[in-house]
Amino acid sequence: MTHHDLAGDPQHLWTTTHEPRLEVASGDTVSFDCEDAVNGRYDEVPTGGALPASDPTRPMYPLAGPVVVAGARPGDVLEVEILEAEGTKGFGWTVLGPDEGLLAADFSERYLFRWEIDGDHTDMGDVARVPVRPFFGVVGVCPDTVEPLPVMPPGTFGGNLDCRDLVVGSSVFLPVQVPGARLAIGDPHAAQGDGEVCVSAVEWAARGSVRVRLHQGRSIPGPQFRTPGALRTGLEDAGWYATTGVAPSLMRAAQDAVRAMIDHLGHTYGLDPRDAYVLCSVVVDLKISEVVDAPNWVVSAYLPLSVMR
Repeated sequence: MTHHDLAGDPQHLWTTTHEPRLEVASGDTVSFDCEDAVNGRYDEVPTGGALPASDPTRPMYPLAGPVVVAGARPGDVLEVEILEAEGTKGFGWTVLGPDEGLLAADFSERYLFRWEIDGDHTDMGDVARVPVRPFFGVVGVCPDTVEPLPVMPPGTFGGNLDCRDLVVGSSVFLPVQVPGARLAIGDPHAAQGDGEVCVSAVEWAARGSVRVRLHQGRSIPGPQFRTPGALRTGLEDAGWYATTGVAPSLMRAAQDAVRAMIDHLGHTYGLDPRDAYVLCSVVVDLKISEVVDAPNWVVSAYLPLSVMR
């Protein structure tokens, strides 16, 4: 088994035409650095500040890779064990805006909240203390495509899964789509709630390392994962406050649950709706509570009371 440091320009699209940055064997480990989802363009933006225009020289979603795994063939399974996820800058950001996120029609202007990260936590003023729980939002093998595809949305190959439980110690299992698997990783997050409802988490730059293992003679239909232990260590101790949405679609029910949580955060803690929406995206967990009583389904939004000050 060998350790590798991944270097070279990142990829920004899924395609089999990318020149591989590295070839590894099953059991090898790989370390890499990765910028945030907007490639550092928001580094100097304060809370509520104007966002810079798009910069074609700094394309979004830089991904470390592709990494070719020797012997990987379509139909195999690639296991990616997360060994390290550590921030390289002392801050992060969360952005919301029109036409984005779960409540795309509710907010008419773009808004950025800047998080100053101090060790194992980051604060929203004197209202909430958010634990830092780093992970990479994108973990994927390349889909079988020559035509370049954007990083979003995810697919059966993995990609932009934004699963908050893929922390250090977790393993992601991905169905190999093309020879060599062509693994890529990026979109580092410092914290996120299940749902990432405003379309961003606490986004930051990070250094990571992984171990890859190739499982041949096994097939899975889509990404699967294993966690190292309890899912919400340090968050469950003080209980939860939950709001619900009841509607004939899960999407509508999720929207109603989050709208009710934004109202609760405003009424109880005095948060501006924008900051309440941001806080929902980084700490509130959406859960499907019921899908058997047609025609209405229930989605609940859970706020961990341990983060509230």
